[in-house]
Amino acid sequence: MAPENRGILHSWPRWFAVSALVVILDQLTKYWVSHWLAAGESVAITPFFNLTLTYNTGAAFSFLSRASGWQRGFFIAIATSASLLLVYLIIRYQRLNLFSLGLSLILGGALGNLWDRIFLGHVVDFLDFYFQSYHWPAFNAADSAITCGAALLIWDSFRRRPAK
Repeated sequence: MAPENRGILHSWPRWFAVSALVVILDQLTKYWVSHWLAAGESVAITPFFNLTLTYNTGAAFSFLSRASGWQRGFFIAIATSASLLLVYLIIRYQRLNLFSLGLSLILGGALGNLWDRIFLGHVVDFLDFYFQSYHWPAFNAADSAITCGAALLIWDSFRRRPAK
């Protein structure tokens, strides 16, 4: 193996460790909330934030949540395909730190929600932010990681890179 490639084998595990940490934190928070609250139950934490246990069979913003059940397999297929692509991209671009961090957060979030879909048939959501009577759709730690990862990818896209 050429010396310049030797470091590549040791760069990507940290990105998968980030993804694994996201999955673990996501599943632990969902487990805790699911055992502390009943479905639909809400506990006020601040004047703008509740813990509210909800189950989402759809995608973001409950998209397709009222479909007849076909959406579960559809979303599992999409999340699996996206996760495989993310693994490839992380390995391929592992030396681009901000880019790889963003991909790692998205991968961890995708896997956390994929776990729910496969084993529960729905995604557990519980973070409920609101202003007066307007409530943002409930979400979870995996969704937060996906959002932060996407923000990092956008930020990274605006950074200047040296020409090859």
